[in-house]
Amino acid sequence: MSRRFLILVVNLLLALSLCAKAASFSVGSRSILRSIGVNENNGGADNAVELNVTNFDAVLGETPATYAVVEFFAHWCPACRNYKPHYEKVARLFNGPNAVHPGIILMTRVDCALKINNKLCDKFSVSHYPMLFWGPPSKFVAGGWEPKQEKSEIRVIDDARTADRLLNWINKQTGSSYGLDDGKFENEHLPSNISDPGQIARAVYDVEEATATAFDIILSHKMIKSETRASLIRFLQLLVAHHPSRRCRKGSAEVLVNFDDLSPSHMQSTDKQEVITSNGKGALGNFQICGKEVPRGYWMFCRGSRNETRGFSCGLWVLLHSLSVRIDDGESQFTFTSICDFIHNFFICEECRQHFYEMCSSVTSPFNTTRDFVLWLWSTHNKVNERLMKLEASLNTGDPKFPKIIWPPKQLCSSCHRSRSQGGAKFSQIDWDEDEVFKFLTSYYGKTLVSLYKDKDSLRNDGIDGAVEDLVVSTNAVVVPVGAALAIALASCAFGALACYWRSQQKNRKPRRSWN
Repeated sequence: MSRRFLILVVNLLLALSLCAKAASFSVGSRSILRSIGVNENNGGADNAVELNVTNFDAVLGETPATYAVVEFFAHWCPACRNYKPHYEKVARLFNGPNAVHPGIILMTRVDCALKINNKLCDKFSVSHYPMLFWGPPSKFVAGGWEPKQEKSEIRVIDDARTADRLLNWINKQTGSSYGLDDGKFENEHLPSNISDPGQIARAVYDVEEATATAFDIILSHKMIKSETRASLIRFLQLLVAHHPSRRCRKGSAEVLVNFDDLSPSHMQSTDKQEVITSNGKGALGNFQICGKEVPRGYWMFCRGSRNETRGFSCGLWVLLHSLSVRIDDGESQFTFTSICDFIHNFFICEECRQHFYEMCSSVTSPFNTTRDFVLWLWSTHNKVNERLMKLEASLNTGDPKFPKIIWPPKQLCSSCHRSRSQGGAKFSQIDWDEDEVFKFLTSYYGKTLVSLYKDKDSLRNDGIDGAVEDLVVSTNAVVVPVGAALAIALASCAFGALACYWRSQQKNRKPRRSWN
């Protein structure tokens, strides 16, 4: 009897250990079975994005990709395991920081063997494994598929048994000629249609990328010190209130709420800097300011025809302009000082940093209106472009497809230009209609920038906007966004309730047949 009892206890302990390990995986991560070595023969990290019912709509709803492929599979299915290397060969072309053709197709997978995904797989009438669907990402959100459904933009991929056949199918749908051996994205083939104002809509993803990159640079170079701490807090307050991306507003709020615990002011002296940064990037490095999938490692609106051009600097400028048009009149001076101090303390290009701060220092009176600040930032950007035009022309370091210009050009805003003096390549030689310029900037970096978001109201009422009701102008004051903290807490509770709901709704499922 004692031996049986001992065996029972050992089995129970093993079961509890496995449960604890499974519980440690966050929502959206791979299941524990696949995490402990089922994919050892895959030859590297997965490129296909693994989804489940908790993140399916969010990921597909916010991806910058034009198309999505969703593979429904079961981890116990031998055909699925054998098909995965084929799927990953195609996924590596489009997904991940090393993608050959980024931002075009999002390759995803859903494990129907996990009970949490039962209803999701039912919505798409999954009848065999693996089963692949194709369509615009937004059509998958809160959507589904029926075998006899007509006029659906979601289609079953009926010829995908090998990587070659799947890619050929994709090429037919997109009119492309992608190849499995493609090893480099040809930036020189990028379209450059400067007359299309709608292109800025894609920059919302570059603004996220630039925000995450800037935060990573600050942490990697250990730039949070006693003399820079306050300026970072003020800039985070600005992001919480006015960042054009929902994800970055929420992430900035989380960083700000926890900032005092993770980077206490009494530990910011030079001799104690190692205490908080000895573990890589320090405790703040655990926070992903724009979500776990950002940075993605590629640019869209800000992609240059050369890898070393545009990119981060372009994304950062778009972020600053987008902040400038979202503030109220009473926040204009606070925004000006926050941006100037942020660039002075955290922009790592020394020459650029000094030039920008000199232009900040030349301002002699405070800004009283949003219009004044928006136009100052616009003219400052043009002066930077004017200076760089000469340098890049003399050194041949500019982007031939995206040369520096005085902005906006007539193709984008003809009403902004009253007239132009002869030989007028200079900003000061253009007779600007500043009322029209302000109107254009407000639209371009405001509603046009975020036009990829379907629901404009939800963009302004997601529980983070309005969390900082009064951005304190004093350089010594710190506003802690209590509303943001409450939003995060409520989100956590909602997730717990959702998990309980799904557990309570599990039913016996009939097995689906395997794709032979």
